[in-house]
Amino acid sequence: MSDVLIISAAPSHAAPTGVVVEHVAEVLRAAGHRVSLLDVRSLPTLSLLTEDLRDPEIAQAVSSVLSADGVVVASPVYRAAYSGLVKALLDLLPKKALRGRAVLPLATGGSQGFLVAMDYALHPLLAAKGADQVVRGEFVLDQNVGSADSAAALDAAADRFCAQLTPRLRKVS
Repeated sequence: MSDVLIISAAPSHAAPTGVVVEHVAEVLRAAGHRVSLLDVRSLPTLSLLTEDLRDPEIAQAVSSVLSADGVVVASPVYRAAYSGLVKALLDLLPKKALRGRAVLPLATGGSQGFLVAMDYALHPLLAAKGADQVVRGEFVLDQNVGSADSAAALDAAADRFCAQLTPRLRKVS
């Protein structure tokens, strides 16, 4: 059993990205993993944007990423770019924070043309934070969220992610 953190930039739980996050969380829980959700929109905006690591909620968010065995990063795509909230949070992490962790990128968007955001925007951001085990993620068109096809694609992405998860060694105090 591994500890998985899902970083969600969904504007709401009912938004397409929120629905995708809930689906993947259920699949991961059913596979026996402990899943935590970090809604980036719930973090204090000023502290997030000013990189105030002294803010307890921001410090806890960073700590959650650093202690996870695997990280799912889910974002809506707007104008071919991931959410600025995701970027703001990931910018707070140390340079190699994602090294040695399975990372699964997920995105939703209104046009198939936004698929490029996965390869040309999100992947480089994850690589800059040391992600060396990025699992092939999934982009789901907003209008397909909840369909049998999107569920099957998300299930397959979650399975690929689970195959890469390895519990990290924890220091015993």
